[in-house]
Amino acid sequence: MLNRRTLRIKVMQALYAYDQAVSSDYLLALDRIGEAFQPDLNSMVPQDRRLLQGQQKMAEVGFREWHKAGGTQAPEELDNKEVNDAVKDAINYYQKQVQKETTFYLGQMLQATESIHDQYLHLLNLPAALRQVLEEERQREARRFTPNKDQVADTTKLEQNPVALKIEANKQLQEQTIRRTLQWGGEDEMEALRSAWRNEMRTDAELLSYLAAPAGDYAADQEILKHIYKTYVFKGEAIPNLLEAQDLNWEENRSIVKNLVVKTLKMLEEGTDENLELLSLSANWKEDKEFAETLYKQTLADDARSEQLIGGAVQNWDVERVALLDKIILKMALCEMQLFRSIPVKVTINEYIEISKLYSTPKSKQFVNGILDKLAQDLQASGAIRKSGRGLLDNQ
Repeated sequence: MLNRRTLRIKVMQALYAYDQAVSSDYLLALDRIGEAFQPDLNSMVPQDRRLLQGQQKMAEVGFREWHKAGGTQAPEELDNKEVNDAVKDAINYYQKQVQKETTFYLGQMLQATESIHDQYLHLLNLPAALRQVLEEERQREARRFTPNKDQVADTTKLEQNPVALKIEANKQLQEQTIRRTLQWGGEDEMEALRSAWRNEMRTDAELLSYLAAPAGDYAADQEILKHIYKTYVFKGEAIPNLLEAQDLNWEENRSIVKNLVVKTLKMLEEGTDENLELLSLSANWKEDKEFAETLYKQTLADDARSEQLIGGAVQNWDVERVALLDKIILKMALCEMQLFRSIPVKVTINEYIEISKLYSTPKSKQFVNGILDKLAQDLQASGAIRKSGRGLLDNQ
């Protein structure tokens, strides 16, 4: 199921995408200044290009200085209305875009997280689609004039697998599949499934052994479905390649989806009603969602202060030269240490060290560890970090 590390990673990715978008917005704001001082080719009055270029440079300097100051101070008014108007227009455009990016990437983050559950439901529909492929294969074989020596044993047992049929009959899955359009049936999906069957599954020794054994062993029916999922859906070639193409985050979502699918198969014991309630993405999605939203919004709100803290902790190194991803990781950790009183400082530091190992540079682990350890001590000493809750003492 969903865990807090996955949520932290989703927030980190959203903040990284936000930063890239805002950097582009900054350049677009400068472009607006440039456009404001382009010569009017339709004017009957001669244009003073040197004057326009000078005004453009003054406006660009004004906008850059406002941006460097964090946008907290109004730009300096000059004795030139055209320049002042251009600076104000660029600032207004930039601020509106930043607000749009903030909302957009928050929504994207939550949608990407919630889509993990859709992937789980989508893959529960795979056995029904596989049965369709097996029926196609049998009909294709029946049309042959000469038998195919590579054809495997009769697949009827797999097609009538009671665990697969129980999944297919689940009312909750049926309703969610229709409501959220999670059927397994697009041409790309069916072709990937056909390829997986023909090139990977049909000569599988474990599957052949299952097909050759007498029917009626429910535990074996469960195990063969687990085997198919683990070997050819979450590993293998054709289906994993399809899933990666459908979702850029599949590699990081895969372990969660796999856990949900395998747990569901284990829950479907013999005699279990087919309308067994399917698993949720999170034990408490409302709480997890609030954690992710708060971490995202507050990290952005604390950006300037966090930048100063990091700058003061980095010795003999310009803070602007710190890798962007490392900076985002540090800012998230600082936010979490100060805002979430029930999460121990050591837990926060360890979590972000692990994230840096997975997503940043080889040296990031030591860098993040050193900076966070120093800043945590300073913030605890100043009272900025206060921890409370079961098993915690204040300031620990």
